[in-house]
Amino acid sequence: MLNLVNGTQDGLRTFGPGYFDLVVIDEAHRSVYQKYRAIFEWFDSLLVGLTATPKDEVDHNTYRLFHLEDGVPTDAYSLDDAVAEEYLVPPVGVSVPLRFMREGIRYDALSDEEKDEWDSLEWGEDGDVPDSVSTEELNRFLFNEDTVDKVLATLMSEGHKVAGGDVLGKTIVFAKNRDHANFVQRRFDLQYPEYGGTFARVITHGVPYTQSLIDDFSTTGKPPHIAISVDMLDTGIDVPDVCNLVFFKLVRSKSKFWQMIGRGTRLRPDLFGPGHDKKNFYVFDFCQNLEFFSQDLPASEGSTQKSLGQRIIEARLGLVAALDAGETEPGLREETARSLQEFVAGMNLDNILVRPQRRLVEEYAEWPAWESLTTEQAGDLAVHLSGLPSAVRDDDEDAKRFDLLVLRRQLAQLEGDLVTADRIRQQVQNIAAGLLGQTSIPSVAEQQTLLDELANDEWWVDVTLPMLELVRRRVRGLVRFLPKGERRTVYTDFEDELGRSTIVDLPGTTPGTDWERFRAKARAYLQEHEDHVALQRLHRNLPLTSADIDSLEEMLLASGAGHAEDIAKATEESQGLGLFVRSLVGLDRGAATEALSRFLDDSTYSRAQIDFVGLIVSELTANGVMAARRLYESPFTDDAPSGPDYFFNDEEVDGIIVVLDQVRSNAAPDYTVA
Repeated sequence: MLNLVNGTQDGLRTFGPGYFDLVVIDEAHRSVYQKYRAIFEWFDSLLVGLTATPKDEVDHNTYRLFHLEDGVPTDAYSLDDAVAEEYLVPPVGVSVPLRFMREGIRYDALSDEEKDEWDSLEWGEDGDVPDSVSTEELNRFLFNEDTVDKVLATLMSEGHKVAGGDVLGKTIVFAKNRDHANFVQRRFDLQYPEYGGTFARVITHGVPYTQSLIDDFSTTGKPPHIAISVDMLDTGIDVPDVCNLVFFKLVRSKSKFWQMIGRGTRLRPDLFGPGHDKKNFYVFDFCQNLEFFSQDLPASEGSTQKSLGQRIIEARLGLVAALDAGETEPGLREETARSLQEFVAGMNLDNILVRPQRRLVEEYAEWPAWESLTTEQAGDLAVHLSGLPSAVRDDDEDAKRFDLLVLRRQLAQLEGDLVTADRIRQQVQNIAAGLLGQTSIPSVAEQQTLLDELANDEWWVDVTLPMLELVRRRVRGLVRFLPKGERRTVYTDFEDELGRSTIVDLPGTTPGTDWERFRAKARAYLQEHEDHVALQRLHRNLPLTSADIDSLEEMLLASGAGHAEDIAKATEESQGLGLFVRSLVGLDRGAATEALSRFLDDSTYSRAQIDFVGLIVSELTANGVMAARRLYESPFTDDAPSGPDYFFNDEEVDGIIVVLDQVRSNAAPDYTVA
C-alpha cells in the first residue's frame, strides 16, 4: 500500500488524500504502529477499526488514532455476550500438570538408568554436560519422548470425540517451534500407526502444500484431524469443527492467547451427531497458560520494537550530544555527525512517511545544523527522524549489532556508567575470543593482533573513545564469521510425571451453567477427595446408604461445580445421585472383575467368552454402570454379531444382566429395575 501511495501516474499520485471516503482497518491492534499509521493519516477519510483483541489490550496509540479514551472503544462485543446470545461457544480450560513442562529436567532427579542415558548424550562439541534442562529449553533443543507421548495420550483419551465417539474431533496443537511440531507428529505416528500417518499433520509456513492441508483440515471427516502448528493457525483460521485446543508452548501475550482461544469458539451444529451441537470446546494446557491468564492481569500499554537501524541512529545522536557537552574528541564527533547528516540527506521528501517531518529533514540534511547539538535537539531528532526511511542503509545485521554495542560502550564511558561499560567490555572480549578461532579466514587473520589485544584485559585499561571507534570499524565486518554456537538437537526418553487435570475458569467466559463444564469440574474435585468413605464405597461397588448419598451431595456442593438445582438436575437425569457420581469416577477394575468373576473362569469358559466379558469389565471401569442394551451394540457386536447370545446360553445371558443390574442398584439404592 505504501508503494501505491508513493507511486505516480502521468506525474500525479495514484492515490491522493481524498481518494477514499472510508478506510477500514482490520486487526487494528497491530496495524497502526510506525509506518502503517502514516497510511491512515495520509487519507482524509472516515476510519473504522476492527480487532478481536480484548479492549484493555488495545494499544494507547490505537485509541488515540480514533480519538477515543483508552479502554473505551466505540463499541465492543464480548465473548460473554456472544456465548450468551449463542453466536459462539465457550472454552473449558483443562490444566494438565506435566512435571518436566513445569519444572524442567534435573539430572539429580533421574533414575540411575536415566542418568546413564543423560551422560551418554551428545550435548555439543564442547563436551559440556548440563546438570539440568529448563522448561524454556525443553522442546527447543531437547525433545523428550515420554513427555510428548503423555500429552498425546491425554488428548486422545479425554478430548472431544465425533463420529459416535470413535474419532477425535478436529484439534489444533500449538507447538513451540518447527522441530517440536515435527517431533510431535513423529511420536503420534509411532504411537498410533493405525491412522496411517495422515491423522496428525504439521501445518506451518515451511510445509509444502500448506493451503491444501488447511483445506483438508477444514473439511468434516477428512484427515488431518490434528493440526500441529507453529504460529500459522494461531489467528485467522476458521474451522467450526475444531473442538480441542492443545497448548504445548508458553504464551504470555494476552492478545495472542485470546486469539488462539478464538480458534475453538465457532458454532457447529450436529458436530456430535444429529441434534447434538457443539456446546463448548476443550483447552488442554500443559504449560500453565490457563493459570496465568485466569488472573486479573494488568493491561498492556503496547509497544513497538524499534528497528536496529533506528536504535543506532538514536545512539549516534546521543553520542554527538554527549561529546558536545564535554567538548571532547572533535574528530570522533565530526565523523559521527557526518554519518547522521548523510542519513537525513538520503530521505525522500515525497515519501508520505517523511513528508510530515519535511521542515526538520530539510534543515538537518545540511551540515550547518550539525555543527552543535544539544541534548534537547538530539532527543527531538530521535523522536521525529530516527525511524524514517533513508537511501543510506546497511544490510549487514551482524555488523550493525556490533556498531550498536560499541556505541553503547562509548556512551557509557562518557556518562561514567561503569557497570554498563564493564558488561559491554566482556561482550566484546567474548566476540574477539570467538573470532580468534576463525583465523583460517583471511580477513579475520589480518586482524589477529587486534583481536588478541581485545580479548585480554590490558587493552581495556584507560581505553579511549577513538580506540573503540577503530575497533568498531575494523571488527564490524568480521562478526558474521562468528560460530553461531547452536546446541545439537537432543532426543531423550526420560519418564515424565503426569498429574491430575483440573478445570480452570477463564475470565470473560461466564455464560449459564454448562453441563460438560459442570461434569468436568465435579470430576476434578472428586478425584482430589477419592479417599472419602462414601466415594470409596461407590468406587468399590459396595451398596450405598442414605447417609452416603447425603455425603456425596455435600461434596458436589463443596466442589463449586454448580448449584443445588444443577445437582438436582443431574440426579434426575441419571436416575440417582450415586449413578451420576459413579459416571464421573468410574468403577474400580478389581470390583468390576469380582462382580463378573464366575464368567472369567478359564476352566469353564472359552477365550472368546472371557474376552467378551472383559469388554464389559472395561466399560464398567470407565463409566461406572452399563445398561443391558449395550450388550447388543458395538464393540460387543464386533466379534459377536448377535450380542451375548452368540457366545452364551439364555441362563448365562440372564446371569450377566443380573450382575449389571446389581452394580447399578449398589450405586442407586432407590432405583428400581424396570
